[in-house]
Amino acid sequence: MRKFWSSMVNRTDPYVPGEQLNQPGLIKLNTNENPYPPSPKVAEAIKDEMGNLMRYPSPTADLLREEIGKLNDLTADQVFIGNGSDEVLAFSFMAFFEPGKTIRFPDVTYSFYPVYAKLFDIPYEETPLNKDFTISPEGFYGSEGGVIFANPNAPTGIYLELQHVEKILQENPDVVAIVDEAYIDFGGESAASLINEYANLLVVQTTSKSRSLAGLRVGYALGQAHLIEALVRIKDSFNSYTIDRLALCGALASFRDHADFTSKTMQIVRTREMTAQKLTDLGFQVIPSQANFLFASHPDYEAKQLYLQLKQRNVLVRYFDKRQVDGYLRISIGTDEEMEEFLGIVGSIVGKSV
Repeated sequence: MRKFWSSMVNRTDPYVPGEQLNQPGLIKLNTNENPYPPSPKVAEAIKDEMGNLMRYPSPTADLLREEIGKLNDLTADQVFIGNGSDEVLAFSFMAFFEPGKTIRFPDVTYSFYPVYAKLFDIPYEETPLNKDFTISPEGFYGSEGGVIFANPNAPTGIYLELQHVEKILQENPDVVAIVDEAYIDFGGESAASLINEYANLLVVQTTSKSRSLAGLRVGYALGQAHLIEALVRIKDSFNSYTIDRLALCGALASFRDHADFTSKTMQIVRTREMTAQKLTDLGFQVIPSQANFLFASHPDYEAKQLYLQLKQRNVLVRYFDKRQVDGYLRISIGTDEEMEEFLGIVGSIVGKSV
C-alpha cells in the first residue's frame, strides 16, 4: 500500500538495468561487460583470502587506495572506494549536490543521473547534445548546483577532449563537476591528470569494464582530499564496510597486473574497430566510439525491430526507448568470435553479408 511510502519513494523512478538472461548459447552484448575473464591473479588472491572471512574487511581500503593513487600520480587520501561506481555516484550526489540548486547533465547520457536527482530531491536541467551527439561544453558553464557527465558518454561512446573538460571546470569554480569515466580505459585521456589543479573536480571510475570485475562491484573516485573526505563522511553514515574482503583483494590484484589489463583493453579496442567497419559495410551508421561498445543505426530498419529480431536469435543488445536515441542500438564488444557471429546474424536480417 503506497500510503506507507515516504515522499522519497513516491518520487523515485528507478533505473532499469540491461537484461540479465541465463540461457545457453546467448550472445550477451547488452550490458557493456568485459567478455574476457579477469587476471588469473585475481582468482589466486581471492582464494588466499577465503580463510579470513570471519573478520570484517578494512573500512578504509588503504592498500587498494594506495595502489590506485600510485597509478594515477595521486596519494591515497585522493582516492575513495565504493561498492561499484553506481554507489560512488549516489554518494557523490549526496555529498556535493544540494536540494534546491539545479545541476546539469546531458539529455542523452547515463540514465542513472535523473534517478539520483529525483531520489535526493535535486532539481536538474538536461543540456541538449549537438546533432552529432557530441557534448557542447558551453551548455555546462555557470551551473548553479554542479555538473555531471560521462566521458566517454553513454550510450554514444563519444569522448570529450580534455581541454573542453578543463574549460567546464574553469567556468564552474564554485560547484563540483563530476566526470564519470566508466569507459575511459578504452580511449581518451583521463581527467585525473587535472585533479591537483582543480579543487572542484571529482573523477569516478570502475573496475567493472576494463578490469573484468563487474561481479565484484568495486568503483572509485579521484579528487582532492577535501572531496574524498566528504564522500567518506557520507559512506560512514550508511555503512563503514561497503566493500567485502574478496572484492578488496581481487581488485588489488587486478590493479597490480598491468600486463593483463593492457592486453585485454587493447584487444577490445581492436575488436571494436573491426566491428564498426563491418557494421558500416552492412549499411549501418556507426557513431565513432572510445568505449567498449558501439552506437549504431540502420536507415532501412527500425532499431526496436532489429533488437527484437536479434533477441529471437539469442543475441542481446541494448535498445533505449527515448526520443533522441530510439533509432539506435548500443552494442557491447564481445570476443572476436562473438562479434563475428553477431555480424553474421545481423547481416542475415538486413540482407547483406561481410
